[in-house]
Amino acid sequence: MQLLTVAPRYCGPPGSANGGYLAGLFAQHAPGTVRVRLHLPPPLGTPLQVARREGGRLELLHDTRVVASAEPAQLELDVPAPPGYVDALKASRHYTGFVAHAYPGCFVCGPERARGDGLRIFAGALAGADAGAGAERPTALVAAPWVPDVALGLDDHKVRPEFMWAALDCPGYFAARSDRVPMLLGEFTAHVDRRVHVDEPCVIIGWRVSVTGRKYEVGTALFDEDGELCAKARAVWIEPKPQGAAPADQR
Repeated sequence: MQLLTVAPRYCGPPGSANGGYLAGLFAQHAPGTVRVRLHLPPPLGTPLQVARREGGRLELLHDTRVVASAEPAQLELDVPAPPGYVDALKASRHYTGFVAHAYPGCFVCGPERARGDGLRIFAGALAGADAGAGAERPTALVAAPWVPDVALGLDDHKVRPEFMWAALDCPGYFAARSDRVPMLLGEFTAHVDRRVHVDEPCVIIGWRVSVTGRKYEVGTALFDEDGELCAKARAVWIEPKPQGAAPADQR
């Protein structure tokens, strides 16, 4: 079996890995696009085993426990037109995580992470004019600017795939709902068409696709400085059941 370890730097909630980053690392063991499902909080600094199963399925194991699984999938997603970089910058000023944040140390969206340490992707709601005249907009559209640090790249000066996946993660949470209710990433399917360059001004957007009970399906997309689509993802975020709720409670 191959091993995968998430360094403590790449955390989401305290003590566990950022879901998008973990999914990006895990997906590199598959030959094509996969849907990653998180079963347990991924531990940090711990070697995890990548096990291959029938039908192209992968399992990520901590001892005998399944932390995550991945299955071949197709990613179908209608991506809205992005705002310009300046408008994404304006939107980031409305980032609700500046007011209160469930996980302020998150590698991707935590405001407590310093420049060059975390990705500092702060997705905020777009004002009507920020989407561009005549642009088709879904509900709950958020946007953020992102200039990838040079440390995130490989020798070709392009961002490593796992960081592209990570960048597509948290904006979906802030598109799902705006009241900062803690939620957990349940499923994540991403496809990177083209890796962006380090130090390149990029725009990331997120939008809500559907809501079913406590499950929120969202889309995210990453664009380069020319506004070209480089990567996209579809995710399911899950709101935990209220404490004391009966097992049959599907709120």
